Amino acid sequence: MTEGNFVDYVKINVASGNGGKGSAHLRREKYIPKGGPDGGDGGRGGHIILKGNQNLWTLLGFKFKRHFKSSHGEHGSKSRSTGADGEDIFLEVPLGTIVKNPETNEVLFEITEHNEERIIAEGGKGGRGNWHFKSPTNQTPRYAQPGIPGEEKQYTLELKVLADVGLVGFPNAGKSTLLSVLTAAKPKIADYEFTTLKPNLGIVQYRDFQSFVIADIPGIIEGASEGKGLGHYFLRHIERNATLLFMVPADSSDIAKEYNILLKELRKYNPELLDKNRLLAISKSDMLDEELMQEMAEELQKDIPGTPHIFISSVTGQGMQNLKDELWNLLNESEG
Repeated sequence: MTEGNFVDYVKINVASGNGGKGSAHLRREKYIPKGGPDGGDGGRGGHIILKGNQNLWTLLGFKFKRHFKSSHGEHGSKSRSTGADGEDIFLEVPLGTIVKNPETNEVLFEITEHNEERIIAEGGKGGRGNWHFKSPTNQTPRYAQPGIPGEEKQYTLELKVLADVGLVGFPNAGKSTLLSVLTAAKPKIADYEFTTLKPNLGIVQYRDFQSFVIADIPGIIEGASEGKGLGHYFLRHIERNATLLFMVPADSSDIAKEYNILLKELRKYNPELLDKNRLLAISKSDMLDEELMQEMAEELQKDIPGTPHIFISSVTGQGMQNLKDELWNLLNESEG
């Protein structure tokens, strides 16, 4: 998926249909001059319904159309005929879509299952026809109920990417390059900060036709948890990942310090993120010799105990199979 097609935040306006009017018809036929009330009910107005679709990865469908209006219910007619219901409109969204009130920012609900349906604007009920109001004291009511008006509402839709592995690192750590090597994704790659402005998703093919999804989250900067550099937009995607792959380049002046800054930003944003499985990948390791790698490995074990690390190079392919194995093991561990 290209970066420009990834849309993860939209505001939409929805209006359901009005209910149809009940009929106040009185039955009049050639040999039945006073047949009494036979007005039918009005039809229900059309709903606006959100529906989960596991094959969607983005809110792109709402980029150019954000106003949706369903049709009104038809009016009742004679012979107790009920008017047709208005047509429901289904808005398909990816799994992981959160629906919020745009004024209060309150989370209303979340779509997490395929084909899950939620009505976000309920069609107005149809009015009852005059035959409902017939009584011993009022045998020819000449009135019926009007239909109930539909609803008009605004919502904010936010998408949290549903990926197995989230790539976490500062800008220019080599995340996009790794994604392009591990998967068939084609992220934008260049040697300057913030090349990636939207998450890129790719499917990693593993042994025996198994696979898992990896997401390249845009680079974190210090202060991202306070919203610096669009931090909040970036960090919310990490909440959905089962395992976090931290990336620090081998030419960093202090690998442990850089890792701890990334960890601190995640902790500030949401402490629960630290409960996820973590793996540290030292990228650009093709510039290291065996002796230097051994020294760095010993230092990392002392400085960040408890976090496994692996040396990789997206350019030479060094450590790629080991990386897949480690991630697969961590994912299965988190599921168990």
